[in-house]
Amino acid sequence: MAQPSVILATASYGRTIRFWEAESGRCYRTIPHPDSDVNRLEITPDKQFLAAAGNPHIRLFEVNSSNAQPIMRYDSHTNNVMAVGFQCDGHWMYSGSEDGTVKIWDLRAPECQREYESGAAVNTVILHPNQTDLVSGDQNGNIRVWDLRANSCSCELVPEVDVAVGSLTVMWDGSLVVAANNRGTCYVWRLLWGNQAETSSKHIHFIPCGSYFTMINFEPLHKLQAHNSCILKCLLSPELCDPQRYLATASSDHTVKIWNVDGFTLERTLMGHQRWVWDCAFSVDGAYLLTASSDATARLWNVTNGEAIRVYQGHHKATICCTLHDGA
Repeated sequence: MAQPSVILATASYGRTIRFWEAESGRCYRTIPHPDSDVNRLEITPDKQFLAAAGNPHIRLFEVNSSNAQPIMRYDSHTNNVMAVGFQCDGHWMYSGSEDGTVKIWDLRAPECQREYESGAAVNTVILHPNQTDLVSGDQNGNIRVWDLRANSCSCELVPEVDVAVGSLTVMWDGSLVVAANNRGTCYVWRLLWGNQAETSSKHIHFIPCGSYFTMINFEPLHKLQAHNSCILKCLLSPELCDPQRYLATASSDHTVKIWNVDGFTLERTLMGHQRWVWDCAFSVDGAYLLTASSDATARLWNVTNGEAIRVYQGHHKATICCTLHDGA
């Protein structure tokens, strides 16, 4: 089977994963996922494998195959897995779960290699571009940095006490972090290193965790009231989109908003979904945005003009997550 240049996949509450031809909108492969709903999808950097985060497990599928069975099963979480991602070379995988843990996995082994206790249900985890720091957000409103070198939590940040952090995103060069919460607010921080960070902590609720203090410090940059209801996903545009950098916010208000990172002004609002928009993914050049919605569709948008250029229809229940990999 020849591997398509664009890998586009979605998953729904119908417990199915679908692969789509990006241009035609045709579904060319369906994978049943009978054990649970799928909360998150992620493609490995080499485009060989697809991770599906469910309840309470992760399944790894071959992308370029007709085999509907997973090639690996990762089962040590005990509740919904809400976040999954890969190290840049695809050597290991990370995950976050409502069981309150963040885990590190060797893709070749089913057992968890490391585990970090967050103390509350983990909604989101991202890997900093330095590949040595994980950042998690949880249901109690905590953001924690997990230093993989020190093998511990290096700091804790609480933008709003008891307001769940639903999504985190980091700029491709590591310069910014954005956290979106259940009240429609995005908090933006500039990430500082070493001596740059000496005065930043006095401006925010910033707590050292343990004896090791991270090189990363958060300097408050902007507070954006992006929506009047819950933000389900926030995402900064990739490297090839620079210098025109964007922040996408997907919301329960049925819209996705595109913000210019230079000043965080609203560029455009993507309207067309009829229900909650759960997830989104940029193309490698930032020109297109894929979205997934409870209206059982996924849509591909032209970011420049805000038009929906393709609708992917085939799921029979809410489409909860999507992933797009059109890079080399």
